[in-house]
Amino acid sequence: MLLSVHTLRDSEGASGLTLEYAEAPDIKRLVDELVDSLDLFYIVPQFVYCYRSMGSESKRTIARIHGLGRIWQDALRRPPAYVIEVISERYDQLSQEEKEKTMIHELLHIPKGFTGGFRPHRGYVDERRVKRLYEFFLKRRALKPEGL
Repeated sequence: MLLSVHTLRDSEGASGLTLEYAEAPDIKRLVDELVDSLDLFYIVPQFVYCYRSMGSESKRTIARIHGLGRIWQDALRRPPAYVIEVISERYDQLSQEEKEKTMIHELLHIPKGFTGGFRPHRGYVDERRVKRLYEFFLKRRALKPEGL
């Protein structure tokens, strides 16, 4: 279900790139499974939303996470929340393993306080940690009975 279309304009006002956003229930299911399997108990799944964007010209970005910062939480009278956005042009081409690792990477940016802020790459979100958690995830998944 397409939710919104945004047309970006250049400095002269000429119409340019069109970005489309749609809810991504497949990503949401994966995120919920990862949170559960990896015991990321500090993440509140009902306040993690997942979207797929289409039309991006970004060359390197596969996915990104957006947080609802403190000022927005206060102004909107909402609890902390996060949106994980996958860039369809790149994410959808990945193997299932790389999709899972990408989502682990994004989830690692959520701090233990679930405040709407972020953890940086430096010192916490890195390839070694993602790989270790992915291996743990595979072991946990193998132990789950079929159909759950």
